[in-house]
Amino acid sequence: MKSSVLTRWSLAGTLLLSVTACEKNILDQVNPNLPTTESSWKNSDDAVKASTAAYAGLQGLGMYRRWLNFAFDLRDDTGFSQSPWGELADFTKFVQTNYNFEVSQNIWRDHYRTIFRCNQIIANVPTITGMDATLQKRVIAEAKFLRALSYFNLVSLYGNVPIALTPPANLNEAYPQGTEAQVWTQVISDLQAAQPDLPISYTGADVGRATRGAATTLLGKAYMQNKRWADASGQFAQVISSGQYRLTANYADNFRHTTENNAESIFEVQFSDEKKGGNDAGGGPDATSSQGGQRSQFWGVPGFGFNDGEVRPWVVRELLQEPTTTGQRDPRLAATVFYNRRDLTQFPTALPSDADTLAYGVGFLTRYGKDARNRARVYWRKYQTDYYRNFEDFDSPINQRVMRYADVLLLQAEALNEQNQTSAAIPLINQVRQRAGLAPLVASAFTQATLRTQLMHERVTELTGEGVRWFDLQRWGLLENATGLALLRAHDPDFNNFVLGKSRLLPLVQSDVDLGRLTQNPGW
Repeated sequence: MKSSVLTRWSLAGTLLLSVTACEKNILDQVNPNLPTTESSWKNSDDAVKASTAAYAGLQGLGMYRRWLNFAFDLRDDTGFSQSPWGELADFTKFVQTNYNFEVSQNIWRDHYRTIFRCNQIIANVPTITGMDATLQKRVIAEAKFLRALSYFNLVSLYGNVPIALTPPANLNEAYPQGTEAQVWTQVISDLQAAQPDLPISYTGADVGRATRGAATTLLGKAYMQNKRWADASGQFAQVISSGQYRLTANYADNFRHTTENNAESIFEVQFSDEKKGGNDAGGGPDATSSQGGQRSQFWGVPGFGFNDGEVRPWVVRELLQEPTTTGQRDPRLAATVFYNRRDLTQFPTALPSDADTLAYGVGFLTRYGKDARNRARVYWRKYQTDYYRNFEDFDSPINQRVMRYADVLLLQAEALNEQNQTSAAIPLINQVRQRAGLAPLVASAFTQATLRTQLMHERVTELTGEGVRWFDLQRWGLLENATGLALLRAHDPDFNNFVLGKSRLLPLVQSDVDLGRLTQNPGW
């Protein structure tokens, strides 16, 4: 391979590779102002700035700012796209004929860009002399956490990806393509190394950086994806017993900028609506770029956004299965979606009326009732900004919650159930249900098998639209056999395009495959 996936995407933006000129003496000159490795890693300030740059990678278009939401939430069975950009809609429907499609390229590029920055930190921060030892260890641990998070996403989307652990020595350096097992091993190794050197919490301007709880949670999730139930349970037990996290009283507080970095949040990507002078729509991760999230613009309802992402109606039916103990609808329904049924005290009967669910301050049917097509659609409400303004743009200030405590409780319940500790799992689920006002489950009513089914329901009602469903489908094996595929097709007709043995993974970016060192994923 003449160039690696990392050097082509990451180094191209940071190094001056060549110039064109007619005279040899011009070509031989070295720019004395060009930063060198020696001048870039001199003190703790350099280390912290590099760490901040690594976090900024999470704001890339191919990460949490925009496209990662499409790859996870719209390719599972809860979301879909009717975007007029046909290639984007096809991407969510398991129909991708262009293996260099820019959305996939952005995801690939921005994850490896973040990994490149992390590798620079891991390689160079240990060489800084006179730096406070605790801070030095912390910065390295943060880089290992971010690298692990990046590979967690990459292996879940692409499978056998290149494993880069050091900065490239030159522009021609290639990194070996790892197997899925090898990538998971690296994720686990990075998180194990990061855990002891990350603080329990932060204050002031450092709030939002990775904590020990974040590394422990992500490690538990990595074990879950590999069905290492006891190992996962051990990690989640540490998070639960730490006393650092609790469920917020109001479920919707997990999707608002006014209540970000709250007690339920374990790790979230920091966004801001502060204008930096860059291109809002382009959203590149640099100092002049917009710092806002863009999901709300792309998934906004008609008249307020592009409505490129929508919700399958079965999600509404799932949330209507149980009334609260006071006979009302599950409050998570109104916090999750915009839809055309009003909230009534009497559950579950309701007739459409103008006193319906509000959409940007106006009743849903008042706004869309004359349009039969729009009236029948269900739109995402999570991460939309309608709770405080009547417009969307490319600069949402809402932090994206990557991991939160409710997920930990449900995953711990799942891990315990898989170890035949079904009774021990029930109280954890009931904590989540209690917040929603639902009646508690009774342990004696469940077997291991029936609790598996119940957990599938609980995770949909609590976590829909939060980028975790795709991991669930993989972990539960629903993407691996005809029985699972039949269930998904009943939820989402896009799964009629899903091919077993192929569609679980995206195709590797073809331009990298063409360089000769990567083997394309099966079936592509």
